[in-house]
Amino acid sequence: MSCCGTAFTLPADLSDVAGPVDARTEELRHAGRQAPDGTVTYVLSVPGIRCGACLSAIETALKPLPGIVSVRVNLTLRRVTVVTRSADISPGVIANALDALGYPGTPVDLGDLETLGTRRESTRLLTALAIAGFGAANIMLLSVSVWSGADAATRDLFHLVSALIAVPTVAFAGQPFFRSAVSALRVGRLNMDVPISLAVLLALAMSLYESLNGGAEAYFDAAVTLIFFLLVGRYLDQRMRERARSAVVAISRLAARGATLLADGETRYVPLDEVQPGMVLRVAAGERMPVDAMVLTGRSELDRSLVTGESAPFAVAPGARVEAGTLNLSGALEVEALTSADDSFLAEIVRMMEAAETGRGRYVRVADRMARIYAPAVHLLAAATFLLWLIATGGDWYQALYAAIAVLIVTCPCALGLAVPVVHVIGAARLFEAGILMKDGTGLERLAEIDTVLFDKTGTLTTGTPHVAASNMPATFRDVARALAGRSNHPASLALRHYLGSGSMAELDDIREWPGCGIAAIWQGRRVQLGRPDWVGEIAGQASTATEGVGFAIEGQTTANFVLGESLRTGAHEALEALRSAGLATELLSGDGELGVRRVAGELGIGHAAAGQSPAAKIDRIRALQAGGAHVLMVGDGLNDAPSLAAADVSMAPASACDAGRLAADFVFTRDSLRSVPFAHGIALRAKRLVRQNFGLAIAYNCIAVPLAMAGLVTPLVAAIAMSASSIVVVANSLRLSGGSFDGKAGTSAQPVAESRSPAFEPAAEATA
Repeated sequence: MSCCGTAFTLPADLSDVAGPVDARTEELRHAGRQAPDGTVTYVLSVPGIRCGACLSAIETALKPLPGIVSVRVNLTLRRVTVVTRSADISPGVIANALDALGYPGTPVDLGDLETLGTRRESTRLLTALAIAGFGAANIMLLSVSVWSGADAATRDLFHLVSALIAVPTVAFAGQPFFRSAVSALRVGRLNMDVPISLAVLLALAMSLYESLNGGAEAYFDAAVTLIFFLLVGRYLDQRMRERARSAVVAISRLAARGATLLADGETRYVPLDEVQPGMVLRVAAGERMPVDAMVLTGRSELDRSLVTGESAPFAVAPGARVEAGTLNLSGALEVEALTSADDSFLAEIVRMMEAAETGRGRYVRVADRMARIYAPAVHLLAAATFLLWLIATGGDWYQALYAAIAVLIVTCPCALGLAVPVVHVIGAARLFEAGILMKDGTGLERLAEIDTVLFDKTGTLTTGTPHVAASNMPATFRDVARALAGRSNHPASLALRHYLGSGSMAELDDIREWPGCGIAAIWQGRRVQLGRPDWVGEIAGQASTATEGVGFAIEGQTTANFVLGESLRTGAHEALEALRSAGLATELLSGDGELGVRRVAGELGIGHAAAGQSPAAKIDRIRALQAGGAHVLMVGDGLNDAPSLAAADVSMAPASACDAGRLAADFVFTRDSLRSVPFAHGIALRAKRLVRQNFGLAIAYNCIAVPLAMAGLVTPLVAAIAMSASSIVVVANSLRLSGGSFDGKAGTSAQPVAESRSPAFEPAAEATA
């Protein structure tokens, strides 16, 4: 579950708080990152972070320390990022401060984000869950026999057997709660795990006392079943958090490990962190740019989908600026480094991802908000019950403790703890049936609150595969164009080959592909070229006025052009209409050119559309909307969309998205239809209603059960049964989410985007015919 922290002040002298820190200080100092302005950034992994109260406790306590510039706690990654002035504070003081707060942390090397070690915690939780389930099932079988009226000897035997199962089960499976409770109590705080641990241990101790003294009742089943239910919720929460941690790692993998340095006429390999501005580097075809650079010599094409989201290769020539992480596709380049690795475009993307995930991590779940009043309320009720019964019975501590245990058990947060996770699990299963994978449990809550939906274009609203939408190509030269297109695997050439179809091919000589330009050859003694319209126009008798698409020219003749378009994703029209019918505003943000973005926006009726959007520009738009009170859903697929997917309140990506896009998104839809977006929104709205109903049921149950337990009318055994019954009611109510159906068949074929073209161009369908 989640903790509910109270205000906590650090001791004045931190040097004595956590003992010697020399080794850890050196480790932190090594892992820190020095910035040009003299500040140093330290990142610590803090597994004890559980909820929004932890964020507040850590940030409030650390920020006043001398030398601290900023403190940022990432709930999703369970990391604390501290920026300091290096001359004013030792990194060991930060570690000591966290220890004093009850949140021990270990330094994270920023160069290796894959070493957070969260899988081990999931394995421990899963093992504890399995053991708790095994123990609960067996103890429940024995309890049924006792409830059925077993005689005294059989009852005592079953109690002892139950004790043999319950004690080791509680000792092992209860460790996540016991450790958390002890850590909180050591620093004078309360969290939800304190009353949970208290109820389990008291019920276990009371049951052992009853069993060893021939008592009629024991509560082993209540203790073990309580742990089992709570571990279910905690394990599901942990698994969902783990899936959200991999987006930064995926983008970091795009960084080159080093670079080929040109110096004094020789080449040598240097590590990435040794690359400095002004160095001349050689980047071969198939390699990624190590840092932001300017092309000195060579021509090539780059995969800049990280920057623009556009799948089409981007031509570069001397003087062009290229970004770190972009992939060199065709020709070798010599470039001049403009930045170091830490200041490159790719490093900025990683920092934006971390900052965006931190912003999303500050979202406080409904369960966390409810939990903040749970721990103090339960302790007060149990203590009041114990004292009142102690006074009423003239000091009978056994009877007073008996009633207090009943209060602790009857108020144990099984129903509260299951109210959200069960709905999320059933919602995830319902979405899975519709081909939608939910990665983050809080995603359903955030999706239910959206009022604005932002779409990327290429690969999201459209299929991302180009096709020829129109052409003014003379039929007499089709065999020449077909022969040229057949000699290249460029995406545009593939589209032309499909458009031109099978047929005869002209005989060509001296065929040569020019990186970033196109393909050229000699046909019947004349030059022929297929590629960029401006490049093709150099040999034509009349320069082409086209700025997009593919040009074809025979030396001295008029240029022909092919207009490229994209097909809308299946169900795009229906999805946009459904979202607008639900009262949601829709916008289009794309890194593509103005013409293509305007076409798609017009076809789908999207009023606000922005082209040429960089990752930073997309985040700026999201932040602006959020500053105005909007709750934003981002739907995208490209590498350049990963930061904005993380920055939005909630995000979705198609299964065809790049790894980083899928990892950054809260939901991934595997079917082609874009109708998955409004369907997931509908499920989220239903889940929100069910969660509220579950909390209402849990509160109503406590309003009835707690007074009865305080009055001594409920035994611990009856309290355990009532607690289990409340959980069953919550689960049964949550199962209503499994109803309904998903119709993803609307728009079963990709629909071409309507093209605005001059009368000189013939439609692609007619040209193919």
